[in-house]
Parts: sequence; structure tokens; C-alpha cells
Amino acid sequence: MRRLLYSRRKTQTIGVLKSFVYAVDGVAYILRTQRNARIELAIGIAAVALALWLGLSPLEWAVLAITIALVLALEWINTSLELAVSLASPDRHPSAKASKDVAAACVLLGAITSVVVGLLLFGPRLVERFAGT
Repeated sequence: MRRLLYSRRKTQTIGVLKSFVYAVDGVAYILRTQRNARIELAIGIAAVALALWLGLSPLEWAVLAITIALVLALEWINTSLELAVSLASPDRHPSAKASKDVAAACVLLGAITSVVVGLLLFGPRLVERFAGT
């Protein structure tokens, strides 16, 4: 019985490790092939640097982290959907185009939201820093 439990745990651990490796492969693929994802990641890193400089509160850090993760996740889901649609429908089809367009619109919505969040988080502090008050 002990050996069976150990064997199951070992198999589960290997499964978790494989899942992690697959996820890292996915991130590497995205960053290697998707220009917009690289741009969004660079903007996220710049936002983190700005947040460090401005000294955001813990709650503001949480909002920033969630916003960055949301934009990246939407971009990555969009890429995944585009790849799947292209595989399923290699020829041009109105439904395939609509599916890709809707996924891209989701990324756009996330990006616009991130700009609003950035203005709310950074705007007042930047004005304060540069206005000298």
C-alpha cells in the first residue's frame, strides 16, 4: 500500500512538473513569436519600475499586478485562439475572421483598461512630483 501511495505521489509530482514545463514553453513561444506580447511585457515592466519610483501602496501594487496580468493573459489567450482558429480553418472564412477579431477586441479592451488604471495610479503622483507640491 505504501509503495502504491508513493508511486501515485511521484506520478502526480511528475505531472505537475510537466505542466510547469509546458507553461514555460508557452510563455517562451509567445515572447519569441508575438511582437505585441513583447511590447505589453515591456510596458508592464516599465509600469513596475515607475511604481517602485513612486512608492505605491500595497493595494495599488495589487491593482497594478492584476492589471498587468490581465493584459498579458488576454494577449496570450488571443494568440492561442488565433492559432487554433487558423489550424481549424486554414482557408478564409467569415466566422474565423470574426472569432479572431473578437479575441483581438478583448485584448484592446484590456489595454484601454490598463491605461485608465495607469492614469489613476500614476497620474496624481506624477503631477505631484513634477509640480513640486
